[in-house]
Amino acid sequence: MTDAAAALLGPADVRAIATRLGVRPTKQLGQNFVIDANTVRRIVRTADIAPSDVVLEVGPGLGSLTLGLLSVAAHVTAIEIDAVLAGALAETVAERAPSLAGRLDVVEGDAMRVASLPGPAPTAVVANLPYNVAVPVLLHLLEHVPTIRHGLVMVQAEVADRLVAGPGSKVYGVPSVKIAWYAEARRAGAIGRTVFWPAPNVDSGLVALHRRPEPATTAGRGAVFAVVDAAFAQRRKTLRAALSGWAGSPQSAEAALRAAGIDPGARGEALPLEDFARLAEHRPVRT
Repeated sequence: MTDAAAALLGPADVRAIATRLGVRPTKQLGQNFVIDANTVRRIVRTADIAPSDVVLEVGPGLGSLTLGLLSVAAHVTAIEIDAVLAGALAETVAERAPSLAGRLDVVEGDAMRVASLPGPAPTAVVANLPYNVAVPVLLHLLEHVPTIRHGLVMVQAEVADRLVAGPGSKVYGVPSVKIAWYAEARRAGAIGRTVFWPAPNVDSGLVALHRRPEPATTAGRGAVFAVVDAAFAQRRKTLRAALSGWAGSPQSAEAALRAAGIDPGARGEALPLEDFARLAEHRPVRT
């Protein structure tokens, strides 16, 4: 099917639905609703959703993107934290795309706390993520929904830059390394402010994700993430100094770094994920 199967929402439609529901977008929930049908088409097209894909959508809001996704995917599971919006989504789909209504499951809840989902297991994630929680939500989903193989997320442009940054970049940091544990991330386009209601004060960017094998390491994810957090907690310091608390002392940090084949005078922003994984294997045992 194409998106012709669903009557996509325009600015007047979005505002009419919001008025009927008594909804006003709130900054607390990071609500900026997409009001441009061409942007929805672009997101769906860029997400490269196959007819067999089961899409997990976070924060469907009034249903703009949901309608576009239902037109191309086998199924959409939408997680919405706002009870009013969650309760109205199925009705909107039934009105705008009655032939596709059976493809939708709606979950009222916080995506950061999701443990299980109804329906078929998601194979893709496509979402307009609130700026204030974009990174933790994405990391949570990649960890707890391992069936996700690829995805496309719309986030604040600055966050997009951090997610895709590589070693040596000024914006390379904790989000860059932790996302790399799960997936390859790349910029997939920019989104202006005028396609949202209300218009945000920042530009947005699209980030495409493709699941990758976890690094080959004897250290677990938690151990690797702990050294990543420590390395970037004091960005201006060398790893010998920044990791002194993690290792127990500057001397122990230097010993671990040398054992891992890493220059103690380097800084965290110079290390790829694989170096952090190797370093985690050499954390001193405290007595």
